[in-house]
Amino acid sequence: MPTIAENIAQIEKGLKQETCLVAVTKTKPEEVLLKAYNAGCKRFGENKVQEMTSKYEALPKDIEWHMIGHLQTNKVKYMAPYVALVHSVDSFKLLKEIDKEAKKNNRVIDCLLQIFIAREETKFGLSEEEAVEILTSAALPELQNIRIAGLMGMASNTDDEQAVRAEFRGLKALFESFKQYQNEQVNMRELSMGMSADYAIAMEEGSTLVRVGSAIFGSR
Repeated sequence: MPTIAENIAQIEKGLKQETCLVAVTKTKPEEVLLKAYNAGCKRFGENKVQEMTSKYEALPKDIEWHMIGHLQTNKVKYMAPYVALVHSVDSFKLLKEIDKEAKKNNRVIDCLLQIFIAREETKFGLSEEEAVEILTSAALPELQNIRIAGLMGMASNTDDEQAVRAEFRGLKALFESFKQYQNEQVNMRELSMGMSADYAIAMEEGSTLVRVGSAIFGSR
């Protein structure tokens, strides 16, 4: 069985220059994360704030922590001192909370708007209309401690590659069209799409961040 370091090297080798790897480290113990870190992977994605915070406290401080899971407003304060990027902003209310806690920590936190692109009802995310509402909101300029750095989306969990490709392509088109709203606070530079099963398709369709867990660590 290939090692974590070999898996990371294999994935990195296949990525385009503009696509970065986020290792999805949720549920993995700290010693496993250190193996990934020692293999040169320093961008970790977690989906629970409590778990991410305890790992942040225990592990080297040059790790970039990404919040990739559904985020509750009452948990924002715990990660505000250190989180590098929040992938999963799905409401203006959450954006306001991140701004409030970022201000307390004298930071500007980069956020991605999570767009609903899948055919499954279980996934979180904004519609195109809701995202436009946030980007054009008169209240957005008041939030000086957040930056909207791009979009995130999760494709349908299906073996139909064409369907997945179409969802990613649609999100990329939205990402490009949202560049019309760019200003000091909105900078469409990151497109987070693709996980272990579909990151190669996502990369082909323009993803800048792929969130890969089981292809690195195995499914245990």
